[in-house]
Amino acid sequence: MSLNAARKNRNPHCRGRAKSGKPCRAAATAGGLCFFHANPSKASELGRIGGKSKRSAVTASADPLPKLDNALAVRDAVAQLIADVYSGKLQPKVAAGLAPLLNLQLRAIETTDLEQRVAKLEKLLAQAEDDFDRSQVPVLEWGDLSRMFPQPNDQHHTETEKGEADSRS
Repeated sequence: MSLNAARKNRNPHCRGRAKSGKPCRAAATAGGLCFFHANPSKASELGRIGGKSKRSAVTASADPLPKLDNALAVRDAVAQLIADVYSGKLQPKVAAGLAPLLNLQLRAIETTDLEQRVAKLEKLLAQAEDDFDRSQVPVLEWGDLSRMFPQPNDQHHTETEKGEADSRS
């Protein structure tokens, strides 16, 4: 076995240094350096290629979203996004980014609708209270109420009231 072969087996790591100054921990090739230290231009070239594949291209033919002012419009937009992802017209990452925004819009629409309905009911109630003529409401006394709603266990009052009623007639 030659002296160079023995050296290769003893230190299988690259002799180069990382940007931090620490020794490179990649496996060494026959020259004692890793692939990237032996070919420094390849690292940036491969990085550019990788970056291009991760980039999402903006397509000019993408359909604009419709006006999302009611729950049906949001539902239709979600259905269209699903169809576009399925057909390959839209990347899943883009649809995944729009999903929380559509959910937020739907919740805002629901809240606004409820607020409008409550305001309408409050307005109707205020109108009904204004239209209500309190002078035509009969004023009831306690005796009137007790005759209208006799208590089952209160026989004393009912007997007394019967006696009062008999004496009145």
